[in-house]
Formats: sequence, structure tokens, C-alpha cells
Amino acid sequence: MMATPMIGMVLSAMPIGDYDKRLVILTKERGKITAFAKGARKPSSAFLACSQPFSFGEFSLYEGRTSYNLISVNISNYFETLRNDIEAAYFGIYFCELADYFTHENEDGTEILKLLYQSLRALTMESIGKSLVRYIFELKILVIHGVAPQVFQCVKCGKEEDYYFFNSKEGGLICKDCRHGEILGKNIRLSSSAIYTMQYIITSSIEKLYTFTVSNEVLEELKQCMNSYKEYYIDKKMKSLEILEKLF
Repeated sequence: MMATPMIGMVLSAMPIGDYDKRLVILTKERGKITAFAKGARKPSSAFLACSQPFSFGEFSLYEGRTSYNLISVNISNYFETLRNDIEAAYFGIYFCELADYFTHENEDGTEILKLLYQSLRALTMESIGKSLVRYIFELKILVIHGVAPQVFQCVKCGKEEDYYFFNSKEGGLICKDCRHGEILGKNIRLSSSAIYTMQYIITSSIEKLYTFTVSNEVLEELKQCMNSYKEYYIDKKMKSLEILEKLF
């Protein structure tokens, strides 16, 4: 049986039958795939630990007609720190849900996999608040997917200035002149610091995303923008996010 090695991370796992698991894995080479880990629920199984969300490493898989079967695995990071922090764990599950939403089979999963990995690492850093990690992840995954907001100039007239409003329905920034014209949706007043932060997130490499902090005021502006923008570009309610917002 020829196995295909793939670098990836387990996004979710579901019990199947008495002893097996159905895994959704985001891979670098094939995007999001479904794989079956036979016997993974047995206490003695070699797949017991690796068939959990956040498990990252090299998966050797046999490709069937409609799914894959896990043959062997070499996990390099289990993200155990997240599993011991319920708030961080829910943030991580939310990130996995978003990655699941935006990815498909037979596509290059490199960028979203890299973003997911670095974002889970950032959740373990005390210097960066988990909410900031969330808004950075949300904006950057929209960038990778090609639906990022325009935050460098007015979406209506193209004017570049310091005084802007954010309008999700219009797709980004609205200048002070255009906000009085015919526009759709709600305007959110943005500070220059919040605009710069969004510009930095959009243009920076994934490796440099989690290298800064912001004030509480800017964090609140990011929250308003991302919550509003997601309503137009993500048509699914994430269960983990609903739990997060109720508990924390």
C-alpha cells in the first residue's frame, strides 16, 4: 500500500463506529482533506494522541476514491498548552473552524496552514492578548481568501487622508466627504492608529503578524470592524465563537 506524506494540522475529529475517527486535516499539499484513523479511539492506538484538533506534523495517508486512510503520523507539535487553557482552546477551535470554512480539497493550503500554526502559537504568548490574536487572524484569513477590506483609500473616490469611517457594506474606508453621499450600511469612525494597524496586518508576512500590541481603544475599533465585516463575507455561525462570547 503506497502512502502519500503530507504536512498538515487536524482541524476536527469525529468518532466513527466503535473505535475509529474521521479527521478533517488541513494539508499544505492538498488543502482540506478527510481521513479515517482506524482504531484511533482504542487506548492502545498509536493514533490516539495525534487524532485531536491542533495536532501538527507529517501524515502518511493512503488515498482512496472518496477519502484518505491514515497509515502513520509524525507529530511535531500537539499545542498542549492550549488544551490546558479553556479560553485559548476555544479560540484555537474557532480558528480551526474558520480555516475549515475557507479551505477546500485539491488546493494549495500553505498560507492558511501557516497562518493557523502561527496564530495558535500566538495564543500561548502572554504579551499578546487573545482578542488581538483573534482579530488579526480574522483579517488575515480574509486577505488570503481575497476578500480583504480596502483600508488604504476611500472606496468611493479613492482619496487618501487621515479622517476615515469604516463601512463593511461598501467594502472598506469611506472619507469624510463621501460619507454624506449615497452609501449603504453603517459607518464606524476609525482612528489613524486603527487604520494603520489594519494596513499592517494586510501587508505584513504571516511571520511578522504577532509582533505588536495595541491600546484598548484600537482593540475595540478592530472588534467593531471585524464583527461588522464578517457579517457580509462569512455566512456561517461558528459554534466555538458563540461559546467564547458567552463564557468570556
